[in-house]
Amino acid sequence: MYIKRQIYIFTACCLIAVNAVAQSAEKVLDNAASVYESSNGITATFAANIRYEKEGISESFEGTIQMKGDKFLLITPDMRTWYDGKTQWSYQVRRGEVDIYNPSGDEELQVINPMILLRTYKKGFDFSYVGESTADNGKMADDVLLTSKGKNDIEKIEMQVEKATSFPVRLTVIMKNGLRSVIRISKMQTGMNHPDQLFVFNPKDYPNVLENDLR
Repeated sequence: MYIKRQIYIFTACCLIAVNAVAQSAEKVLDNAASVYESSNGITATFAANIRYEKEGISESFEGTIQMKGDKFLLITPDMRTWYDGKTQWSYQVRRGEVDIYNPSGDEELQVINPMILLRTYKKGFDFSYVGESTADNGKMADDVLLTSKGKNDIEKIEMQVEKATSFPVRLTVIMKNGLRSVIRISKMQTGMNHPDQLFVFNPKDYPNVLENDLR
């Protein structure tokens, strides 16, 4: 009887611990989402490393992203992507062409812009608290693992969230095809109040670009 009681106590303690960890992960993500929603528009500078595991090929580049709500403008050396909440324009600099289409859902947007997770993480992911770590800026952070529970192309995402600001400072996106992207955010500005037209492709600014309307 004593042994059984000890087993029950041990099991109960394990369940409480697991639940506390789950709540901690949800709290970290909820805080990050709340801070983003109240940010009134952000501009972030980042550095990205993309590795194609199967081919053993990797590339690195820097870029900026401007966001407000579910809208964003993503700028890298080879690509500019506008999204106004419905339509996406992807301008490939080397090709001199812009593809226009309406993304089919959050999964497709998350591949292009993982920061969308701040608005959608409860829809398609299970999440768990990994622990504390030190961010590249030397400040303490919480690490959360998001595992896809759907059939989208993302397998999992590791998110490092700075404790002081509740903003993500590193995102590691692992795709089911072996593609691994590590995004480090070096600077984050809030209260930018971006105008809506910022998130719409303006053909007048790109007069010689070929438009491919795929809608």
